[in-house]
Amino acid sequence: MGKILINCLSLILLISVNFAFAQSIDTERGELSLTVPAGYEASTPAPLVLLLHGYGKSSGIEQDAYMKFSALATNYGYLFAAPNGQRETQGNQAWFWNASDACCNFQGSQVSDVDYLMTIISKIKSQYNVDGNRVYLIGHSNGGFMAYRAALENSQKIAAIASLTGAGATKAGPAPSNSVHILHIHGTADNAISYEGGALRGNTYPSAVETVERWAGYNGCDIYGSEVARLDLERNLPGLDSIVVRYDSNCRAGGSAELWTITDGAHIPALSDSFSATVVEWLMAHPKI
Repeated sequence: MGKILINCLSLILLISVNFAFAQSIDTERGELSLTVPAGYEASTPAPLVLLLHGYGKSSGIEQDAYMKFSALATNYGYLFAAPNGQRETQGNQAWFWNASDACCNFQGSQVSDVDYLMTIISKIKSQYNVDGNRVYLIGHSNGGFMAYRAALENSQKIAAIASLTGAGATKAGPAPSNSVHILHIHGTADNAISYEGGALRGNTYPSAVETVERWAGYNGCDIYGSEVARLDLERNLPGLDSIVVRYDSNCRAGGSAELWTITDGAHIPALSDSFSATVVEWLMAHPKI
């Protein structure tokens, strides 16, 4: 009996050491699940990653089921949450973020999702020891648009963002007061948010290259990027399907820009097994300075 008890206790200890656990944060839109990495210690600052869903039926939970960032929280030691944006009051009642003129506030909401995201970050900081130099946003599609807006308006709080098939604002504005590292990931065969830029309901959005070059300029970098690597980001495309172009020459401290182009990649790519870890590792290597 004693041996069985010891084995059970060992198993419980193993589980607690290796697996993240869920807590919750009370927000103005209800309870938000927060993934806390196993081994989290209040005495040690932890990075914070927020995942922003796309426009449509996918909520934050469903977005994470697709991208699987919560599953990596313990391996990389970060706090993680995937909040919901607003929900349309008419039609399909799609989830959306009030991110830019083009995407995707189609019913004219006056609610600020930037303020909501900053409130979430502040509440998590009030309850956990968050590393203020390592607060990151990841967004898909409309969530990518939202990540760009949040970074532009709160550059002092966001270290870096990663956008998958999103885009920057319709019009370029003044540079933010602080540098923010930018990672833009986009497929050339995206038929929803075109790699070459386009318009949604009469409102334009910039191309992938223009988005990244704009942010390179914001960050004081030379706007001439260099191809530095190839990656496997899409499961169903052969070989190293993605080209990495980096803009990191003469940047202001704490700023850079990078474009990962998935050749023939779709709007919702079949993500490779290494995709999410590769994104996380890029983010963790780009703290605010």
